[in-house]
Amino acid sequence: MTGTFTNAPAEGFTPGGPARPDSRPAVSASGVSKIYGAGDAAVHALRGVTVGFARGAFTAIMGPSGSGKSTLMHCLAGLDVVSKGSVVLGDIEITGLDDRRLTLLRRERVGFVFQAFNLLPTLTAEQNILLAVELAGGKVDRSWFDHVIEVLGLRDRLKHRPSELSGGQQQRVACARALVSRPEVIFADEPTGNLDSRSGAEVLGFLRASVREMGQTIIMVTHDPVAASYADRVVFLRDGEVVSELAGPTPDRVLDELKRLGA
Repeated sequence: MTGTFTNAPAEGFTPGGPARPDSRPAVSASGVSKIYGAGDAAVHALRGVTVGFARGAFTAIMGPSGSGKSTLMHCLAGLDVVSKGSVVLGDIEITGLDDRRLTLLRRERVGFVFQAFNLLPTLTAEQNILLAVELAGGKVDRSWFDHVIEVLGLRDRLKHRPSELSGGQQQRVACARALVSRPEVIFADEPTGNLDSRSGAEVLGFLRASVREMGQTIIMVTHDPVAASYADRVVFLRDGEVVSELAGPTPDRVLDELKRLGA
């Protein structure tokens, strides 16, 4: 079974519990529109979206298929160029940056966790975790590395290759890879979509822990109400617009809102 989780959260983690985020946004969008194509074939994926994401908080983005949630995440992360409006990450307006500067910004300030684990099969877990930092010419903070792998429970898996790890363990390695560079924000795109319910709950618990114990900022796109309930806040999109949000979400409240939106 993959995709939707029906089991309870991992022991020791309280989904939707109170957070103490910094009031300054880690990333924000102002009047962002994204149009693909032109003329009669134009698709308006985002329509004047204005939204901010607090530091040290876990936010989920949800909505019906085609609502623009993945497009919004890609624009916030500098993976896609907006058609109109502006995106600010930390203290930098990324709108209009050239490819070189965007690449540097993503490398230095942003972490990614995707549905596909994107691990190199010939490298060990430890080598996969450290690869991005080393390719960027950065220096690994070993005390921080040790803390990350302790929180994620990877100490006895560091010498294993991806084929020797379960799906949940592989995604934990991907989470560690995103965390080890201490990015300002981590973007997670359906990070549990390829996992069974138990592994998915474990990974969500670890993401939750990274917010509470490490002060990490996480923005996650998901379709699943249980996954969203691990967040502090859920932002809902429909037809390319932000239409509502929930603080302290529960699976039932999220599901009710999705039904109301026609998801």
